[in-house]
Amino acid sequence: MKIAYQIVATLVVCFIFQSFLPWWTMAIVSFAFGYYYNLPGRVSFLAGFISVGLLWFAKAFYIDATTQSILTDKVNKLLPLNVFVMMILIGGLVGGFAALTGTVLKGKKQPRYY
Repeated sequence: MKIAYQIVATLVVCFIFQSFLPWWTMAIVSFAFGYYYNLPGRVSFLAGFISVGLLWFAKAFYIDATTQSILTDKVNKLLPLNVFVMMILIGGLVGGFAALTGTVLKGKKQPRYY
């Protein structure tokens, strides 16, 4: 259940921050929520990947729909991959690795014996 909270929290805060700040702020937000929720590594990476990938897909689709897909048609002629797949992969990987870094940085507290 914590993964759902991390996905929703990262998605909402990233949307708010990216409306006013540069694109790389989503990495800071994913890092912060990865640190806060402290899920296992794979789960934290998956939460960051899903939330940021979904956000970037939604924003790219919205921009594409409002501009009558002018830029998407031009980019699809140049690159073999679909623009939306590239947005999901790029945004998702950055968000996933940032969340994983936050989880790994917090680490597990181990008792110290002297």
